Amino acid sequence: MIVVMEKGATGEQVEHMVQRVAGLGLKPHVIYGTERTVIAAIGEKREQMKESLESGPGVSAVMPILAPYKIASREVKPEPSMVAARDLQIGAGRLGVIAGPCSVESEEQIISSARAVKAAGGAGLRGGAFKPRTSPYSFQGMKEEGLKLLAAAREETGLAVVTEVMACEDVDLVAGYADVLQVGARNMQNYRLLEAVGNVDRPVLLKRGPSATMDELLLAAEYILNEGNPNVMLCERGIRTFESHTRFTLPLATIAYLHRKTHLPVVIDPSHGTGHAYLVPDMAAAAVAAKADGLIIEIHPDPESALSDGYQSLNFDQFAETMTTIRRIADAVGLAM
Repeated sequence: MIVVMEKGATGEQVEHMVQRVAGLGLKPHVIYGTERTVIAAIGEKREQMKESLESGPGVSAVMPILAPYKIASREVKPEPSMVAARDLQIGAGRLGVIAGPCSVESEEQIISSARAVKAAGGAGLRGGAFKPRTSPYSFQGMKEEGLKLLAAAREETGLAVVTEVMACEDVDLVAGYADVLQVGARNMQNYRLLEAVGNVDRPVLLKRGPSATMDELLLAAEYILNEGNPNVMLCERGIRTFESHTRFTLPLATIAYLHRKTHLPVVIDPSHGTGHAYLVPDMAAAAVAAKADGLIIEIHPDPESALSDGYQSLNFDQFAETMTTIRRIADAVGLAM
């Protein structure tokens, strides 16, 4: 259920209703909107609960939440949410761009990439320190040394660091260096990991699994939200289909669908979504035209020599040209950068 407070309800009235919700054996989540405060009451609904809550001070209405994902639903928070980390702002009319190499390989590589991202107008630096690879013999990342290099790049450029965390035991370590924790596609339904990042004071970029439905993605986000972390971004990175001309199939209808169903920001990954560098600029432009809230793009100083995913990485000049294009499109569709 959701308890909709009256416009102008006092902090004391909100806190009183939070305690009443908890006293009924439900888990309260307070969501502050632009005009009203809403308390999501999560748990098993029992007879007379609705009447009990409706009589509370400052309560306007008590309504059921119909969507299976409760806190992520537009029923709970009609207006879009914005997630911010340093100068990176994604959602609620702000378009944020995250870019960088697939994996951190050296100090020179990550520092030069950060400078290129900053110069082109990006606000977030991506880079994998822990790399989930299909083959155990592939490059697995520099781990904590890679995190230190990302932090050094942030120190020079001011960019927000976005990097993947793969295991519950690594969450505190990665959070000590990163501004945004990425949960990769392979871990979208790793529920213990979702709960772990939900208990950390860092925004989370949650990637859709290649075979996951929209409801499964939103319910995965619900795990994070339910632990008390409201700063979740959903990332469409392509799904597995019968097509073989691209690495995955990038369904941009996801943007409009999710904007209708959830208040959470939607980020598009055209690099993994296509797997070919020559397709990335056009798909990035198309995503912005569809009003995506953010982009995460792979770039590399020398894609041919990259230790991972070089074939889908833009070089610095290509990234700068892409940023020029999407800036014009963002302006046309009313997104601020």
